[in-house]
Amino acid sequence: MAIYITQGRYTSDAVKGMVANPKNREKAVADLMEKAGAKLLGLYFTFGEYDFLSISEAPNAEVMASALIAGAASGGVSDLRTSVAMTSKDIIEAFRLAGLQAARAVTKGLE
Repeated sequence: MAIYITQGRYTSDAVKGMVANPKNREKAVADLMEKAGAKLLGLYFTFGEYDFLSISEAPNAEVMASALIAGAASGGVSDLRTSVAMTSKDIIEAFRLAGLQAARAVTKGLE
C-alpha cells in the first residue's frame, strides 16, 4: 500500500470547538480513514504554517482522495497538502527501472 503524508490547518471554528471540548482527534481521523478504506499510521500536531501532519496508508490515490475530501467536507480542516512517500526499497526499484529506461532513451535530434 502507498504511504501518504498530509499537512493541513484547522479552521477557526474547529479550534474553538476543540478548546471548548477537547477530544482525541486521532481516533476521529483514524475512523474516517478506516471508513474510506485507508489506515492512519500517525497524527502529529505541529507549529508553524500547518497545524497537523498525518501519515496514512491507502491502496490507491482514489481511496486517499476520498478520505481527504470527506475530511475537508466536514468544515473543520483546510489547506490540505498531501505527498506520496516511498520507502527506501521502493525508491531503489524506481531508480533501477529509471536506469533501464535511460539506457533505451534516445535524445531527440541525436537519433
